[in-house]
Amino acid sequence: MSIRHGLLALLSSGPRYGYQLRVEFEASTGATWPLNIGQVYTTLSRLERDGLVAPDGADEQGRAVYTITEAGLAELERWFSTPVAQSDRPRDELAIKIAMAVAAADVDVGEVIHTQRMATMRGLQELTQAKRATTGGSAQRLVIDSLIFKAEAEQRWLDHCEAVSKEKNA
Repeated sequence: MSIRHGLLALLSSGPRYGYQLRVEFEASTGATWPLNIGQVYTTLSRLERDGLVAPDGADEQGRAVYTITEAGLAELERWFSTPVAQSDRPRDELAIKIAMAVAAADVDVGEVIHTQRMATMRGLQELTQAKRATTGGSAQRLVIDSLIFKAEAEQRWLDHCEAVSKEKNA
């Protein structure tokens, strides 16, 4: 997800000012993607330049408010209707690390896997606690659920890696 599209999605619900967008973005993503306010205003400037948002005056405290334009709504529709391709996601550093451990000489692959498994389990426990403590809406819960499912899948994949590395050594 790009910050640009996240801000457009929030603006589709009505005009907002920068700090409000930052807080709502972080709340919607379960605080898993923190933004600094500079990112928000830089992105808003680019969105305005591209005709996707427009200034909408100021609120009662004098903060600049932005609104989504028709072009912004069209871009948001395009984004929501386009699936995320596997190639659009960043490289999987863990897969690369395990592959390199298997290929390298004198690396205890089992220990690399064990270290990762323990870290993933701790992360899974923290996510489960965060889910229980969540007071946010369903958007926040969905993000946390996604992270939990990914951590569970990672644990299964690490089991597979361990089995494959044992076959190699047998």
